Amino acid sequence: MLKIIMGLKGSGKTKELVGLVCKAVSEGEGDVIVIEKDRKLTYDIPYQARLIDAGSYDVGTYEFFKGFISGIHAGNYDITHFFIDNFYKLVNDRDEANVVAFILWLADYAEREKIEFVISMSSDREKCPEELKQYLI
Repeated sequence: MLKIIMGLKGSGKTKELVGLVCKAVSEGEGDVIVIEKDRKLTYDIPYQARLIDAGSYDVGTYEFFKGFISGIHAGNYDITHFFIDNFYKLVNDRDEANVVAFILWLADYAEREKIEFVISMSSDREKCPEELKQYLI
């Protein structure tokens, strides 16, 4: 399952994401991974969630990000949730076709591996591509 929290800067996306992380951890069904550019959420999320500072790995491209996510999961099949904060800070490519292709790949990966993904994206909800609207929360 894939969910996207989309809104302009300052609209409360990260706060909503943190609430969902706390809920996932409290349910205790499996491991929870949080990926962000920096370690700004260190004190906001429960210590049981694994916080990954993707800025240390210079993710940059969608292909790298696919490998990054797949590699994390390959090392731990107990993962039930991935949370990705500030998606556009992790990748350098904002081309709409590439964003849509990555999100559709991620939705397929989530379904295939039975993992819930939640992504926060700083973007105008009104300009969301049609292919992604089904994932908005």
